[in-house]
Amino acid sequence: MIPAPQSSDVREASVTEVPARQPLIERPGIRPAGLRQLMQDLGPHYVSNGVIGLIFSASGPIAVTLAVGTAGGLTQGQLASWVFAIFLSAGLATLLMSLLYRQPLGFAWSIPGTVLLGPSLQHLPFAEVVGVFFTSGVLILALGSTGVVRRLMSAIPMPIVMAMVAAVFLRFGTDIVSSTQANLVVAGPMVLAFILLSAVPALGKYLPPVLGTLVVGIAAVALSGQFKLQSASGPIFAAPEFTAPSFTWAAQLELLLPLVLTALVVQNGQGVAVLRAAGHRPPVNSFALATGGFSVLNACFGAVSACVTGPTNSLLTSSGEKHRQYSAAVVYGSLSLVFALFAPLLTRLMLATPEAFVLALGGIAMLKALQQAFVTAFATKFTMGALVTFVVTISGMNLFNIHAAFWGILIGYVSSRLLERADHQVSK
Repeated sequence: MIPAPQSSDVREASVTEVPARQPLIERPGIRPAGLRQLMQDLGPHYVSNGVIGLIFSASGPIAVTLAVGTAGGLTQGQLASWVFAIFLSAGLATLLMSLLYRQPLGFAWSIPGTVLLGPSLQHLPFAEVVGVFFTSGVLILALGSTGVVRRLMSAIPMPIVMAMVAAVFLRFGTDIVSSTQANLVVAGPMVLAFILLSAVPALGKYLPPVLGTLVVGIAAVALSGQFKLQSASGPIFAAPEFTAPSFTWAAQLELLLPLVLTALVVQNGQGVAVLRAAGHRPPVNSFALATGGFSVLNACFGAVSACVTGPTNSLLTSSGEKHRQYSAAVVYGSLSLVFALFAPLLTRLMLATPEAFVLALGGIAMLKALQQAFVTAFATKFTMGALVTFVVTISGMNLFNIHAAFWGILIGYVSSRLLERADHQVSK
């Protein structure tokens, strides 16, 4: 008997059973943006988002960096070199990736990684810490070259990742309340401006709500006399220094694994989740390769790992049309390069603003991302795994010097596999 011919549906199913091998470096799928295209896509929303992304990076995160470095006994030159390097790599990586993929792919540096360095700098020579910066960058680059990072990101359900993002971002929402209570004169007008511009679309069309919040906040700071520049003197231009690395087993065992996991899983994981929630298709493996390469660059100037961050990308994608949001990343990347050049001067200016201004602005700009994180985490499937992830992450549990967000994803994923087997079977 002659076998019956297969139907087209069966043939198609048999073809799709074996997925095509993905290239190591994801192809853009679209022509890179040129100058003419960029000028067409720029607009008030995107300039606003890029500027606020830079202000966010240059305020609270810089304060954390300076506090950790100062407590660790770093010299002014070493601190200035650190700040120069993190903004240089953030600007270069963001411009390269965003223009190539025509997506808002914002890079910064690892704040959790910076925080975990604090105790280590108390007893390790800075040269040994710099040695870990080099090895962590090389290891991240090696992991990116294997493609394992992309497979790992694909294996974890999005609700679980977004539950981690929601837990990390939650403090930005509560910062709005605490800053308003602590400094009503500055934060109060900012909150009112955001509500007014959001509630009246006719006003928001001409002045984006977050940009209006920024303008009102600057005016409130100036009128209240709370801009306090501690010292007008000091260097203006950055003078990067090279710290010769020292490679010791003690430093490597203490810091290498926490730095790598923080950059790849905690930070890049947040960035990828935020971008996917905004409708983009971030190149996960290219992220890992860029993170490793620019982390090595940072190490040359004595600075912590580069990475893709959730807060920065949530600000870059907070408004506007999806296909034009890459222009916000270009603004952010360009301003980062300017900040790198004038790092000592601009750092003094940013630290002169009251804390309430930074907290209120960052929290208001992050509200949409926080809302999206909760919706994605708890709307449909994997809700128990997402809840466990959220609770563990927000608890601040810190084992083996590794950030709670990593343990949140790990414990949440294992709990989901045990308790939500039906959801995992359906998702296959």
